[in-house]
Amino acid sequence: MVALFIGVPLIEIYLFIQVGGLIGALPTVLLVIITAFLGVSMLRAQGFQTMAKFQQEVSTGQLPANTMLEGVALIFGGALLLTPGFMTDTIGFLCLIPFTRQTIIAWLIKNMNVTTRFSTGMGPGFDPRQGPRHSHRTPHDPNVIEGEFKETDQENHKLK
Repeated sequence: MVALFIGVPLIEIYLFIQVGGLIGALPTVLLVIITAFLGVSMLRAQGFQTMAKFQQEVSTGQLPANTMLEGVALIFGGALLLTPGFMTDTIGFLCLIPFTRQTIIAWLIKNMNVTTRFSTGMGPGFDPRQGPRHSHRTPHDPNVIEGEFKETDQENHKLK
């Protein structure tokens, strides 16, 4: 993470120097400003389209998971476009173009490794009368307190 905060600005400074050397300082600054305005207009248009798609999916009873991920990609892309620089603008524009955004999301989903630390014990062989199977694993998180509960008849526990 530290490398990201050091590496990205160094790459952007290098690119500013290279582009400025080719086209001049003022055109370089204008190019950064123009890409920011272009990015904001693209973000607005794509944001409205994504919101309409989200509302349509919800109204038809579909799960809008991919559309929600597209919204996250749009926010990420918009943030990158507001950051001055050529590399961040390039990545930001890739997040705004529907084809590349959907390709990136599909790749992330395919390569995402999701693990959970919570087990209900409701896997194969689960018997609701016996409750969750007991595991003698130690929790990975020291803030996790394992415990058991048993449902009882509420009638027997009323205060009289």
